[in-house]
Amino acid sequence: MTFPLIGVVGGGQLARMMLPEANHLGYRISVLAEGTDVSTALAAPESPVGDYKDLETLRAFAAGKAVVTFDHEHVPTEHLHALLAEGVNVQPVPEALIYAQDKLEMRKKIEELGLPNPRWREVHSVEELSAFGHEIGFPVILKTPRGGYDGKGVAFVNNDDDAAALSSWFTGSALLAEEKVNFTRELSALVARRPSGDARAWPVVHTIQVDGVCDEVIAPAQELPEETVEAAQEAALSIAHALGVTGVMAAELFETPGVGPGFMINELAMRPHNTGHWTQNGSVTNQFEQHLRAVLDLPLGTTDVIAPVSVMKNILGGSNPNLHNALPAALDIDSGAKVHLYGKGVKPGRKIGHINVIGGRDENIEHVRARAAAVASALRDA
Repeated sequence: MTFPLIGVVGGGQLARMMLPEANHLGYRISVLAEGTDVSTALAAPESPVGDYKDLETLRAFAAGKAVVTFDHEHVPTEHLHALLAEGVNVQPVPEALIYAQDKLEMRKKIEELGLPNPRWREVHSVEELSAFGHEIGFPVILKTPRGGYDGKGVAFVNNDDDAAALSSWFTGSALLAEEKVNFTRELSALVARRPSGDARAWPVVHTIQVDGVCDEVIAPAQELPEETVEAAQEAALSIAHALGVTGVMAAELFETPGVGPGFMINELAMRPHNTGHWTQNGSVTNQFEQHLRAVLDLPLGTTDVIAPVSVMKNILGGSNPNLHNALPAALDIDSGAKVHLYGKGVKPGRKIGHINVIGGRDENIEHVRARAAAVASALRDA
């Protein structure tokens, strides 16, 4: 029996990691790739190359697909509405996806839902940015509502001079100004929801950022009060239900002990997320399988952990250009470490893979982190 074909827009590593999970369930994936050399195009036999910003290209790609989902959030919203109007099963729907695409719309919706938001303002000029800073107190953060990720499209504003230096950012479109939250660490609450309404949450995790890029994830977050865990999971689930999200959604959070429920919402992502890569080896159902189950409206899998602690360590491009040559020595460092490489060329600072390590019941968390870091370093710096 031939299973329906799943379409994924975008050929990055997230789509690549969906491939084996689709195969396990009996499905095939076709990816609309940005080029013949992108991560998924090198691994998926059905990877037509095309521009996701072109409606005709999207129409042609969507033809015959049981569902179309995404590796990223950059497809123009109006194109997605056009596909929906033509009967294409787009998941998540653009009415939900807009809140991951546009940070201003997200802030408005989080406020409307009564969930913990940093103080923020829509600004159109240097003068409005400065006024916001004086009103709530510098420093503040300026963000481009669309297109920014991994620290891109973000600027710290400490005073009026900093604001004036950002005049080129104001090109007629509104920008988002936010307070700089006084937080103790960053967290992520990962959930998944299917169209029929069933939803599941994974444990809340501790995420460690370096230069605006996720470097490490500790799952579950250690010494996080249970009431904060429950409130964060409930907030993420309530967002998913309120917005009609389909698939995996990550709510990135700031931990703020003693303020509100103990956290504030930073950003949303409606797709498998870097902070959920640990689930590949640390959870009964990983985020890539769960995303496919959700967008196909299949029953969701359990999100129980299989070990007391899991650590994910990103591998960023370093001094070693040849990962294949370094792989034997890296694997020999720790036979329990799981290496996930993305098939990307090595560039400084580029995400080229990650390491997952599962900790034993009596293993010190710092030892688990050191194990993951050692394998990542062997690949990065060999």
